[in-house]
Amino acid sequence: MQPPLDLTGKLANFSSEHRVFYLQAIKSALIGFFLILMCSSTQAAPISPLYRPAPALTGQDLAIIVNDADPLSRQIADYYSQRRQIPAEQIIHIRFSPNQAVLSKREFEQLKQQVDQSTPAHVQAYALTWLQPFRVECMSITTAFAAGYNESFCAKGCQQTHKSPYFASETDKPFKTHNWRPTMALGGKTFADVKKLIDTGVAADFSHPQGSAYLLKTSDKARSSRAVLFQRVAESLQTFWPVSYLEQDYIAGRQDVMFYFTGLTRVPHLTENHYLPGAIADHLTSSGGVMSGSDQMNIMEWLQAGATASYGAVVEPCNFPAKFPNPGVLMYFYLRGSSLIEAYWKSVEQPGQGIFVGEPLAKPFAYRPTQSQTQ
Repeated sequence: MQPPLDLTGKLANFSSEHRVFYLQAIKSALIGFFLILMCSSTQAAPISPLYRPAPALTGQDLAIIVNDADPLSRQIADYYSQRRQIPAEQIIHIRFSPNQAVLSKREFEQLKQQVDQSTPAHVQAYALTWLQPFRVECMSITTAFAAGYNESFCAKGCQQTHKSPYFASETDKPFKTHNWRPTMALGGKTFADVKKLIDTGVAADFSHPQGSAYLLKTSDKARSSRAVLFQRVAESLQTFWPVSYLEQDYIAGRQDVMFYFTGLTRVPHLTENHYLPGAIADHLTSSGGVMSGSDQMNIMEWLQAGATASYGAVVEPCNFPAKFPNPGVLMYFYLRGSSLIEAYWKSVEQPGQGIFVGEPLAKPFAYRPTQSQTQ
């Protein structure tokens, strides 16, 4: 049998061709995680690179893209640039009809050309100040701005898509190293919602919270495809961070949620947990990132519950693990001090069909720069 073209049914038996694709996705994720988790030294015992702080992007490294035709986009850009001290020359103004779900390739490429021409060379990442449009034809708008429109990021049916060179990369300069500018949508239904999100992200900085990670293998077998990684991730990180691998459909009443990764069409009891500032949470499903509405839970529900960022598919991706965040890779970079946008982007090997939403510069595990570093 062929694997299903959506994630609504039970996990089908793979044909030999698709079984190879599936195993390659798992292998890539495992290799990316375990290679970066192992580090030898001149001492007798290996020292985990988790003990080595990583640099984090700041407001000096990020540009805001604002849609001047959208009053909410302008309001978000004004507030975010103040809170993150983003220079005026890094606020990039474009104009297009707001509240449309999908941009055409032609319209996007015209906008992208304007953005590229206006972006200072030192900028390493983008923040978009809207939720719609969330797609450029067949690919997510965040990947389109990060890497440019390319149909190799798309797929008809269950196929692998273009890989990100930024996946599991140790670089702190993604544009300089890979010619990609990771992009995150900073948006919401109201300004009050986005203001709360921004304030939460800023409050997370340098806070070094004492929280936990929850990796859930649910009863939904199709949407638990990446859960094959979860137990090993939990075992590998347990020395450095509390990680719970659970075979159940949800958690509730937890007051220390820093990471929550699961797989369901709808995740119950979201609001019964407390999410720490800087928390990241997502659920593997077919249309979690469809901002125009679908019959599945939207990733914005994570942010409304208190998470600082989430990720979801904008078109049917099939349940390849490489198309969704790898919690091990994400936590590896985030716990070392990387900004949220860096850690999240580095955790997805094939990001073409998924959108990143949240406050990009949150860095709860970073250390404050010393005066000598800022001079």
